[in-house]
Amino acid sequence: MPSLFDPIRIGAIEAPNRIFMAPLTRGRATREHVPTPLMAEYYAQRAGAGLILTEATGISREGLGWPYAPGIWSDEQVAAWKPVVKAVHDAGGRIVCQIWHMGRLVHPDFLGGEKPVSSSATTAPDAAHTYEGKKPYAEARALEIDEIPRLLEDYRRAARNAIAAGFDGVQIHAANGYLIDEFLRDGDNKRTDAYGGSIENRVRLLREVTQAVADTVGKDRTGVRLSPNGLIQGTDDSNPEPLFVAAARALSEIGIAFLEMREPGPNGTFGTANHPPIAPAMKRVFHGPLILNSDYDGRSAQAALDEGNADAIAFGRTYLANPDLPVRLAADAPLNKDVASTWYSQGPEGYVDYPTLAASKAA
Repeated sequence: MPSLFDPIRIGAIEAPNRIFMAPLTRGRATREHVPTPLMAEYYAQRAGAGLILTEATGISREGLGWPYAPGIWSDEQVAAWKPVVKAVHDAGGRIVCQIWHMGRLVHPDFLGGEKPVSSSATTAPDAAHTYEGKKPYAEARALEIDEIPRLLEDYRRAARNAIAAGFDGVQIHAANGYLIDEFLRDGDNKRTDAYGGSIENRVRLLREVTQAVADTVGKDRTGVRLSPNGLIQGTDDSNPEPLFVAAARALSEIGIAFLEMREPGPNGTFGTANHPPIAPAMKRVFHGPLILNSDYDGRSAQAALDEGNADAIAFGRTYLANPDLPVRLAADAPLNKDVASTWYSQGPEGYVDYPTLAASKAA
């Protein structure tokens, strides 16, 4: 069985190890969702990852409702991403852009007061982060059938822009209760048209978005994130295993470069599972590299590879606090602890000031 430190081919990308950096929302872009020079320093520090999956990046104004999160729909955003990507490449790294539509989790404050869109007219629980603090979510409106071609073009444009900015590929965010996940799961999807009801219909938008992106940038530069866990941000499914197996089969038929999944256990730190793991059944029908993510440490990550459950592991908060994570795992060295109060704050604190192992030893 492979080691975490063995190389792996991910579509068009040759990854030098199997310790990937998971997408991590950090809120260091501008209020206009333009990347900043500080982001170049942050990602370059983590270029030792086999592959960096960027923080979720909005495909459109309609789809982005997180304060200070980056977008990739405008020329200004593309220009600002270029030095970020170049810094990673100059440091020897590989980086793909995770493209994101938040669906009903976009607060109307980001939309000039308009309703967000979703699979159906539903309301997310809890509250949204806005520039004025947390506010209750608003009821979404159901995306109309005749709007779907426009949505697909938003994804195509974001994917084209990502390649224009120099990214090695893109990852479609189809997890965690955001738009595509809201179409997948019957807890939110109450449609009676071709995008609702049966599993085949609920998988349709995922298939169409993925095909559109693959046709735009190449299937060998296209990945997808799914989250076959239980309830997350108000989104759940009554019978998740056949749903997510069907989704994995559809993605395998398209021939995407990789599938990355968040599947936390019963004590997961962001979403929990109320059923046995679905990833093994998905791996039987998805024939590309499978990357697992959620609460792994070095030993459990290697065990997942040894057991044949995954081809690589994506580390989240561990990478947030340990820019040289592969070095630390190879040395079985202590890990820095992340500081939750700086996860989404602006500025360098808790962002680019976590020490490397070498710096800690020299101190």
